[in-house]
Order: sequence, then C-alpha cells, then structure tokens
Amino acid sequence: MNTAAPTEFEFPFLEEGFTARDVVEQKINESSTTDERDAFYVCDLGDVLKKHLRWMRALPRITPFYAVKCNDSRTVVTTLASLGTGFDCASKTEIALVQSLGVDPSRIIYANPCKQVSQIKYASAHGVQMMTFDSEVELMKVARCHDNAKLVLRIATDDSKAVCRLSVKFGAPLKSCRGLLERAKELGLNVIGVSFHVGSGCTDAKTYTQAIADARTVFHIGDELGFNMDLLDIGGGFPGSDNVELKFEEITAVINPALDKYFPADCDVKIIAEPGRFYVASAYTLVVNIIAKKVIMDEDSVSDDEDEGTNDRTLMYYVNDGVYGSFNCILYDHAHCLPVLHKKPKPDEIMYPCSIWGPTCDGLDRIVEQCYLPDMQVGDWLVFENMGAYTVAASSTFNGFQRPDLHYVISRPAWQHVQQICLQGMPAPAEESRLFEVSACCGQESSLEMPTKPCQARVV
Repeated sequence: MNTAAPTEFEFPFLEEGFTARDVVEQKINESSTTDERDAFYVCDLGDVLKKHLRWMRALPRITPFYAVKCNDSRTVVTTLASLGTGFDCASKTEIALVQSLGVDPSRIIYANPCKQVSQIKYASAHGVQMMTFDSEVELMKVARCHDNAKLVLRIATDDSKAVCRLSVKFGAPLKSCRGLLERAKELGLNVIGVSFHVGSGCTDAKTYTQAIADARTVFHIGDELGFNMDLLDIGGGFPGSDNVELKFEEITAVINPALDKYFPADCDVKIIAEPGRFYVASAYTLVVNIIAKKVIMDEDSVSDDEDEGTNDRTLMYYVNDGVYGSFNCILYDHAHCLPVLHKKPKPDEIMYPCSIWGPTCDGLDRIVEQCYLPDMQVGDWLVFENMGAYTVAASSTFNGFQRPDLHYVISRPAWQHVQQICLQGMPAPAEESRLFEVSACCGQESSLEMPTKPCQARVV
C-alpha cells in the first residue's frame, strides 16, 4: 500500500491494479488469520461517482438532492457534496450533518411534510428555507415559526405499483390543493413549487407522467392565486442497481418527455429530485461470517445415489449480522438479499437447501428463508452485494451486536475526477471514459475529508 496521500485528507492509496473486490479479498484474508472474523462493508466511492455521471447524462435538466435518510454515512455525504448535489433532509440531525460539511442552505430541502415545531425553528435559524407541506396544520406551524420559508406543496400520487408506498402517509390530493394554496395566501406564506414521490421501488414508469401532469395542474392554480411557482420536485423511486424489474433508463425515458410536455425548458422552472438508493445501493458490499451451523436431516428422503442426495438435509447457517443490523432492509425496505459465495464452488459440488439467520436470540432474525448453497463450515464467508440503501442508516446494536466496520475505496482517476468536478464543474461526456482504471485507494471513514465549497482539493 502506498501511504502517500493528499495533505488535506490523509487518504492512503492502494497500488494500481486493485479494485473494490480486491479489498474485500484482502480484508477476508486479514480476518481469517484470527478468530475476530467480524462482518464488514466495503464501499466503492467510485461507484457513487459513476452514478452521478449516469444521472447527469440521463436527466440533464434535473438537479439531484440526495435523500440523506437512505444512507447518512458522512463519507458518502461528503463525496456527494463535493460533486455538487443538493440534499433532501428530513430532520434537524440530517440538516446539521449536511451543514457541518459547509453545504449552503440553498442546497437543502427540508422534505418532511410533518415537522416538529422545534425543528422548523432550527431550520429557520440555520437558513434552510425550502420545505414541504401537505396540510393546513403544517402551514400554520410554518407561519408561526419560519419567517422566510419557501414552501413546496407535496401532492399525492398513485403509488399502488411501488414496493414501498408513501402516499398513504404523505401528499395532498388534487382536490384539496386549491384550498391549501388559498390558506397559504391568507397566512402570507410563499409557496414556490410542487413536489411528489411515486414510492420507493417504482415498477411503473408511467406513474411519473401522471404525477408530472398533476403537478402542472397545481402550478396553474398557483398562478391564478398569484404565487410565483418556479420549483418542481419529482421525488425519488429510482433503482439503485440494474438487477430490477424497471431499469433506471426506462424510467428516465418516460420522465424526460413528460417534462418537455408539461414543464418545457423555457418555462423557467427549476427541477430537482430526491434520489437515495440510486446513488448508494450498488456501492456497498457486505461481508459476513458463518458463526454457527445446524444440519436438519430429512428422515423420509431416500436417495440411491449419494452424489444426487441434495434433498436429504437442510442446512441452517447463522452469520454475524442480521435483520436488527444491516439486514433491517428486509423488514423496512422489502429487500430480497441473496448471498454470493466467497469461494467459487466446484463444478460437481452438491448444493443444499439452506436458510440463513442473524446472530440475535430473536426468531424473527432470518435473512434468507431458502436458497441453495454448498456444505460450508463455521468460519466461511458470505458476500452480499447492493447493500448500501436503507441498511447502515437504520441498523441497531440489539443484543449487543455491533455494526460492521466500513472501509472505503476509490480509483485514483475517480478521486481526481471528483476534485475536477468540485473545482470546474461537470466534464464533457467524452472525458468520462478515462475515469475508471482498475486502481483504487482506501481509507477509514474518519480520515476522509473532501472539500465542499469553496473547494481546495489537491491530489499528490
């Protein structure tokens, strides 16, 4: 490892030729020499950069405001701040995190329609003006607590085809929008735009078209009432990996024409979105260790050929992270997590029906109900990919089990490109192909400091 690093960041680089998966292997090899085979993450910040470039290519009119709730890692938030994204914050704590990195309040939207009074006052005191609402009660709270609020009316959408529905909790129906805008006018409040969210894990891209059309209807009402509405927030719902039913580019192929129809480029409306999982899901790989094993024999199953005797037993594997930790995404985000074998199985290796369980003493702590794996032993490793969204952010230490360590990697060209974007803005598309050589750099979260604004980055 080359420990030479930028003076400002104390960020060690790995030698050229390493990838994020190499770091996984290195950490496994280091841990395998001891009994402390704790679970850990490897996060490829270069993947976050790739997602940002992919977003800007596919949705050039839309400024991303990263949803901090998805993954509030300070390192990830710092990376995105350096890339120039905005931030969707839902609480005082998230606002404080983002502002501690030097992010200007204009790059924050307080996108929680139901806010505690004290936290509205906190936003006011710290210059955060953009915030959402969907009820008259919220308008009255803001009128009392925030003199300079720039309000965004959140409307309900048809999210019946989303994995995680949100309109059951948030969003005003179209029929109530005029009354809410009239009340805002009476209270002397400034409503600057409309927001919506089609739900996480959207499976029908046409939902965006209808929501954008509904937003235009509300804009017309706002114009009639004298509001100068110039912000459209199309929310989230964008997939974080390509292993999904509805691909990112399939969604953008619907969004862009809808925007051109209802909010053409010359209409002077700023368009933002609130992607969360899109940026971080595929960047994180979780590695867990098998800490216990149970073999359940099926006494009724008889096989004449031992090589084909795959149904005479079921294997139960217990690993050192579970649904109270990183795999809370199974309960809260409807995630389906399947492991990747650390060691490639032999061509003739028998695969057994298995279940995978977390380490706590709760029977609810089941990660995988059934999958097929070889006969592994205590001390072997399992790898879970696409584990960056709604995992570390909501994990607990229930039963005294600690959260996995985090290790960050990034290729040197990608790191330099982050600095370039911070200093000079987005590059021409032709320059992107040179970014992702197979070199990588690695450091602990506490040692990585990247610039926000102003940018004074230096790579040596």
